[in-house]
Amino acid sequence: MTLSQDAPLRFGANYTPSRGWMHAWLDLDLDDVRRDFAGLAALGLDHVRIFPLWPVLQPNRTLIRDSALADVRAVVDVAAEFGMDASVDVIQGHLSSFDFIPSWLSTWHDKSMFTHPQALSGQVALIERLGAALREAPNFLGFTLGNEVNQFSAAVHPSPWPVTPGEAATWLTTLLDAADRSAPGRPHVHSEYDAAWYMDGHGFVPAHASRIGAMTTVHSWIFNGTAQRYGGRSVASDRHAEYMIELSRAFAADPARPVWLQEVGAPSNCLEPEQTPGFLEATVRAAARTESLWGVTWWCSHDVSRELADFPELEYSLGLIDQSGSAKPIGRRFAEIVPELRVRRPVPARTTAIVIEVDRDEIPVSRAAMSPGGAIFQAWVDACESGADVAFATSLTADDPAALAARGIADLIRPDLSRGIGVYSSSNTVVD
Repeated sequence: MTLSQDAPLRFGANYTPSRGWMHAWLDLDLDDVRRDFAGLAALGLDHVRIFPLWPVLQPNRTLIRDSALADVRAVVDVAAEFGMDASVDVIQGHLSSFDFIPSWLSTWHDKSMFTHPQALSGQVALIERLGAALREAPNFLGFTLGNEVNQFSAAVHPSPWPVTPGEAATWLTTLLDAADRSAPGRPHVHSEYDAAWYMDGHGFVPAHASRIGAMTTVHSWIFNGTAQRYGGRSVASDRHAEYMIELSRAFAADPARPVWLQEVGAPSNCLEPEQTPGFLEATVRAAARTESLWGVTWWCSHDVSRELADFPELEYSLGLIDQSGSAKPIGRRFAEIVPELRVRRPVPARTTAIVIEVDRDEIPVSRAAMSPGGAIFQAWVDACESGADVAFATSLTADDPAALAARGIADLIRPDLSRGIGVYSSSNTVVD
């Protein structure tokens, strides 16, 4: 996929239904969806990302429910009524600390979703059926394989399915090939939570994010140690999304590969309510200064209802719109800046790059150094605080003059990886 520099930046929201949260897919009410989408369209947003639940779509490996597929198509069509495109997550997966895995992959039927042949065949079948249902919808943006499903492979998961980088790549390409067959010509992508960037030994690696799929997706959350170490409204926090975008560009084989800031939000465990509009604006403006940005999709559309139990506290207040249907101050700020930022402007030249040491497989020798407080992360913060706009380059690129010249990089910063210990931990899944 080639991104035209004349194309406007895209701005949207990750759709959390105001009534019933994602459980709304069990008994979909399109009038509720229309009311929710009307509120998002009133903010000037041009797309939504939706999350039909995997067990609802495919409760048995060979039972893919026609009515559930029709519900997904109906929601995509409702988005079109309000002038919005719709991206669809399909292997869904994991959301807001809750796992949604069909029973044919758990307990007595435990099979790795990433490597078991039957699990792979079931996922391919679901993608192909859903692709057939959506491919004629003119506003269908394409699939995301699932929301941060790499967390199922992480050592910190209660019941992990570990993968090697090779197995992770096979899972990604197998499912994306199915997406391309069933809904050709759409920018199908995948998403990872930031363990792929910050957790040593994690099977999903930066090169997967930056080379597989039509675009690189970035999920940026400051509760990962950034806000805890530097402060919620620090330079490090305000520019964390920009940091991750620039990290991703270091591993891209194509310097012009589009990047989608697919998920970013203002968590209440790091920010006071009055700080969230300013954080949104700073984050979005910083991201808009990066090259080849496709767009920004805020997490999330609507607050989770207090009638629903057992969410981490921060999840109840992440919406642009509250439970009454009114835009919150953070939502109004988003609406204020979107018209200005939708028009692309020249981005700063980044002629200095921080070097990321990688092994022969292009895996960082220390992902901890890239995490908050690590030597690479700190080098970025230092550069930002000095007023410099810097990029990143892997050590392989740094040793290739032609590759550096292609990216316009003239100077290199090589952090001492023996200094600075990262403090990465994802704290949104902690519940009382």
